[in-house]
Amino acid sequence: MYYLYILKCADDTLYTGITTDLKRRLKEHNSSSLGAKYTAARRPVEMVYTQEFGDRSSASKQEHLIKSLSRTDKLKLI
Repeated sequence: MYYLYILKCADDTLYTGITTDLKRRLKEHNSSSLGAKYTAARRPVEMVYTQEFGDRSSASKQEHLIKSLSRTDKLKLI
């Protein structure tokens, strides 16, 4: 199972990614060097949206689609 997620960062920006383990990934973003460089400087982050997929390909396609949306459209999605 793959999950697409959107994080809200401390500076009110949004970060989108995919993972197989939401709890682990959130912990990595908040307290580890394994999180994204983008979120490391914007901690703490909060998970505000998740979507489940059966395979990585589907999750990646949706991630690409969401990353192309405007901030306004992402906020509507959340």
